[in-house]
Amino acid sequence: MDQLNPHARHDEYGSRINRAHSPVLVYSIPTFTILLGSIVANIPIATALPLMPPLGFLLLIGWRLVRPGLFPVWIGFPLGLFDDLFSGQPFGSAILLWSVAMLVIEAVDVRFPWRSFMQDWMAVAVAISSYVAAAAILSGADLSWAGAFALIPQILLSVLIYPMVARMVARLDRLRLMRVRTIR
Repeated sequence: MDQLNPHARHDEYGSRINRAHSPVLVYSIPTFTILLGSIVANIPIATALPLMPPLGFLLLIGWRLVRPGLFPVWIGFPLGLFDDLFSGQPFGSAILLWSVAMLVIEAVDVRFPWRSFMQDWMAVAVAISSYVAAAAILSGADLSWAGAFALIPQILLSVLIYPMVARMVARLDRLRLMRVRTIR
């Protein structure tokens, strides 16, 4: 009966005849989006308070929560190293924080394999607020009450844009799994 169905040769990722997933797209799109997020997050914006969310970290968490088996746990080290080169933080802070975040998310994933989007959003809120606070402490900044209070807009903006980041990651995941023509 599949032969009579006009959609039998198609699925949501495109045609299935003479098509396969590209290994280059499968691994490069997630990595390059995180690297691009690390670079874009450092665009200079003149404000009195830190407002720009850590986009590289948000994209890492987004890819990890949308596609749990995509990245190995150790990927926080090389991606954090790249973020350290562009962020202006002390060298090793993103390596440490991204690696710890990946380990914690892996431990939570093992404990609670089935989650809803709201639970993921709550986990991202905890991860982002911990990340921003720990990055401020590791930077050597004087964190008085006023300094800690100044981090709140950045944390709120980061938590509020996570649904857009998750949607963008889901769209990029469709592009990543697109089938391309193979030559045999």
